[in-house]
Amino acid sequence: MNEDFESLGQIAHLVRWGGVFTSVLVIVAVVIAMRFLHDTVQSLSLRFPSRRLLLQKIATIVQFLVYIVTGISVIALSFRITDSVLALIGGTVAVSVGFAIKDVVASFIAGIMIMIDRPFQVGDRVKFGGEYGDITAIGLRSVRLQTLDDNTVTIPNNKFLNDMTSNGNYGALDMQVVMDFYIAPDQDVRRARELASECAVSSRYAFLDKPVVVLVNQLITENYVAVRLRLKAYVLDTRYEKVFETDVNLRVMEAFASRGIGLPAILVRNTSSPSKGGAVIQAVSSD
Repeated sequence: MNEDFESLGQIAHLVRWGGVFTSVLVIVAVVIAMRFLHDTVQSLSLRFPSRRLLLQKIATIVQFLVYIVTGISVIALSFRITDSVLALIGGTVAVSVGFAIKDVVASFIAGIMIMIDRPFQVGDRVKFGGEYGDITAIGLRSVRLQTLDDNTVTIPNNKFLNDMTSNGNYGALDMQVVMDFYIAPDQDVRRARELASECAVSSRYAFLDKPVVVLVNQLITENYVAVRLRLKAYVLDTRYEKVFETDVNLRVMEAFASRGIGLPAILVRNTSSPSKGGAVIQAVSSD
């Protein structure tokens, strides 16, 4: 019993109670400062849209450094750093707490690796683990991703160490958008290709500093024949990706309809052919 009281007394002696109060004030001040930083970045991003990604990157780095400095400061203020403290941390406390926080430590180290290796940055549009959206924050423990359905997904940093991440724009505002259009193989493919390109170029959301490409290939399945036009164009801002895609699709459908360019054909087997034991394959237009 006396030994327990002695241990508690030793722990209490290691704590700087005045420093604990100061640490609480430091934490409160940091929280307020981070909120102010977040609001300031949001305001500046609205005023200077072209600098939005740069401002978010700077805010992320500042936030990361502030958290590290705050953590070190709180420990230094709250405890008397002596050999006995280091031994205590390196001994029983480290073992008991280590199992509980191993995932947190792994995420923290992974966060540092993300900041150094930079597979993505704040503002990038990425696909990871079946989720697709914009990176809104890179923290000490996790990354926040805002999906196109306006859901916030929190992903632990250590998840990014072993899984692949697809990055659509990698620090740029513009991003390539891929759209597929299908027509019947007996239609004017060259004219359809020109129309698809014109529809993309004429969209108000298109980024015309980069090329618009339309690739053509034929698809044949069990009962389906089509020519696929794969349009690759750049949107001027990742925020307009789906708006751009919708705009181009509407333009292409209207252009194809006005020029009489038909949809793909469906193969139908005619077993009533007069030829002996034969069968005739007919293409029936879907329109």
